[in-house]
Amino acid sequence: MTDGIERQGTVGLMELPRYIDHTLLKADSTLPAVHKLCREAAQFGFYSVCVNGYWVPFCREELAGTSVKISAVVGFPLGANASVVKAFEAAHAAEQGAGDIDMVLAVGLLLEGNRAAVQADIREVVKAVEGQAIVKVILETGFLNDAQKREACELAEQAGAHFVKTSTGFGPGGATVDDIRLMRAAVSPHVQVKASGGVRDWATALAMIEAGAARLGTSSGVALMSGPEGSSASPASY
Repeated sequence: MTDGIERQGTVGLMELPRYIDHTLLKADSTLPAVHKLCREAAQFGFYSVCVNGYWVPFCREELAGTSVKISAVVGFPLGANASVVKAFEAAHAAEQGAGDIDMVLAVGLLLEGNRAAVQADIREVVKAVEGQAIVKVILETGFLNDAQKREACELAEQAGAHFVKTSTGFGPGGATVDDIRLMRAAVSPHVQVKASGGVRDWATALAMIEAGAARLGTSSGVALMSGPEGSSASPASY
């Protein structure tokens, strides 16, 4: 169950929306802001909205009758929750309508070399939503060296994750082309890569896709749809 997008050559403006997880994860997000996020996602035909779990039921109602899916974050943004809590949070979000779960890897456990605990943490979440949602594992690459990034990708795949993802947007750094290439090379073809953190313009989005990203997490989806020269795109019908 990968439910992603295979990268095929150069991506044009009409194809770009299906790469985008339109994101709003700020602590001060309000109902009007989430309503706006959903309307934009439906207008442009983005792949999903990416929100905190509290907003999943609201998004489900707002997006009914559209093709837009819901991504919910789990263990966000630190990844330091107990595994049982992450699993419950993921299962609850899936039951309420989230088709994607973006979980934060247990970064501290990875840094201390506790591979078994990192893998078990991911596996609990994967099992909790099996058959209901796909799981993306956020590595928080800004804390990791290249060897640790590869190790995290390998553990995520071994635990049954469907995607590896760069960043929360709340930690150090963000997505880079080099990291996308590294992560793409570190996993099998059936595991996909999501670039998140700092994807704010057309050139960056295209570079991430060309490097191997099958999904883009960004709060700048509408700006991206202005295209490479800033011209407005025609919104998709919904």
